[in-house]
Amino acid sequence: METLFDRRTALGLFGAAGVGLLAACTAGPSSEATGTPSSATPSGTNEPATGATTGDSVSVTEVPDETQGPYPADGSNGANVLDDSGIVRSDIRSSFGASTTTAEGVPLTFSLTVRDVATGLVMPGLAVYAWHCDADGKYSLYSDGVENENYLRGVQETSAQGTVTFTSIFPACYSGRWPHIHFEVYESLANATSAGRILKTSQIALPQEVCEAVYGRADYPGSTANLSGTSLTRDNVFGEDGGITQLATVTGDVSDGYVSTLTIGI
Repeated sequence: METLFDRRTALGLFGAAGVGLLAACTAGPSSEATGTPSSATPSGTNEPATGATTGDSVSVTEVPDETQGPYPADGSNGANVLDDSGIVRSDIRSSFGASTTTAEGVPLTFSLTVRDVATGLVMPGLAVYAWHCDADGKYSLYSDGVENENYLRGVQETSAQGTVTFTSIFPACYSGRWPHIHFEVYESLANATSAGRILKTSQIALPQEVCEAVYGRADYPGSTANLSGTSLTRDNVFGEDGGITQLATVTGDVSDGYVSTLTIGI
């Protein structure tokens, strides 16, 4: 689905078939075939630009457009969390509103820096909506047992350095998909919270060695087996190029948590 369309226009064009296309993310976690950093050696291949300031121009490759999946909660497929009071936040571990349930798991702080492909400059004042599954592979607002939760979803405005940073937990690996985080980029915070135009829809891939370390814990049931059944090159989203522009750089450890960074071009 072309992400530059207004999402409601797109659904109007495709109708029920449009919802079917969303299943490229996975068949669904319930129905789907879906701290303090340490000095550990970084994993992943997409290194953020170092020494860059707001005015620096850095060559960057456009991140590919990807499916938003069947669980976006952006109003295009059922629930719309983007117009809820409380969605603009950096710590996305807990639900907000009627519930205050906190998603448990290995701590993960992840940052996205957005750059303009044409100029190489950072892009302040945009908005990024990020969401992902919990340690059981379930998506809030959709999966069995968490339909009344809205945790692991949040929106932020990009800083003067073009960056947003979210405090979260490491997502599970569910059957049929490589571990990932979804995101949408909007022209502004106002657009993000009022069904505005989406500039980019894509996904972040997480490095294999980090995933293997995290999934050794008992609170990620099934993730080790699910990870062993797929790979970046076989994944139905990252498989075309192995996620070369989407693979985050990650530092940290299971005890203290992880920090993930990725620079994306749009």
